[in-house]
Amino acid sequence: MTGIPAGWNDFFVAEAGASAALAGLVFVAVSINLARILEFAHLPMRVVEALAALLSVLIVSTFALVPEQPLWAYGVEMGGTGLGVLALKSTALIRMRRAGSPNPRPVLRFLVNEITPLPFVTAGVLLTAGSRSGIYWIVPGTLLSFAAGLFDVWVLLIEIKR
Repeated sequence: MTGIPAGWNDFFVAEAGASAALAGLVFVAVSINLARILEFAHLPMRVVEALAALLSVLIVSTFALVPEQPLWAYGVEMGGTGLGVLALKSTALIRMRRAGSPNPRPVLRFLVNEITPLPFVTAGVLLTAGSRSGIYWIVPGTLLSFAAGLFDVWVLLIEIKR
């Protein structure tokens, strides 16, 4: 099987553009509040989490737009992206915890943080195995990544002022 199923091209173009714009919002948040962010040992890793969530959508969408790419190759790229983001977010979460992150609900934070890239991993496994239905896992992966990234940006722009 070659290429992404028909009808998905516009979705990936839109998601690539949206994720790039939202990643730019992270840089705005950091530039506005850099001194305040650096006052807290755990907040620079929050920036990493936000960027990882949003850039994962950009990476997945960019890979999908490669013409005539075999579906199994896209599955490997997608699964690799999901696993890479999972490792990065796990490392960030551990470092934040060691830095004394004031999180009243660490289990909930852990679950929300770790669930975000799992749909990309699932899609990658299914697509690599030849199941075209794996493409549908990209939608929840994208939505979860946007939600996680925007929540982190909210913390970096608004909550940091409290």
